[in-house]
Amino acid sequence: MAVLMREMLGETLRELRMSSAKTLREVSGEARVSLGYLSEVERGQKEASSELLNAICGALDVPLADVLRLVSDRVEAHATVTPLPLRTPQAAA
Repeated sequence: MAVLMREMLGETLRELRMSSAKTLREVSGEARVSLGYLSEVERGQKEASSELLNAICGALDVPLADVLRLVSDRVEAHATVTPLPLRTPQAAA
């Protein structure tokens, strides 16, 4: 199953927010983005622009470069996972 980059970015942002004990409301207020939109970014449903991503990182007190490094590590780890082969149903003889 393919994982999208925006999903990995969203997971990373959510983990950083939760580890900083900030709520969605706090981060959305500091980043000046709607709570609903931030939630969609964290769930990988929306792609954040570079300006929005920078604002979210600022609200989390995490440098953008650090977030991109974390996402890059996540992508690399995912790329090295070998998918299991799918079993195909055999035709009845």
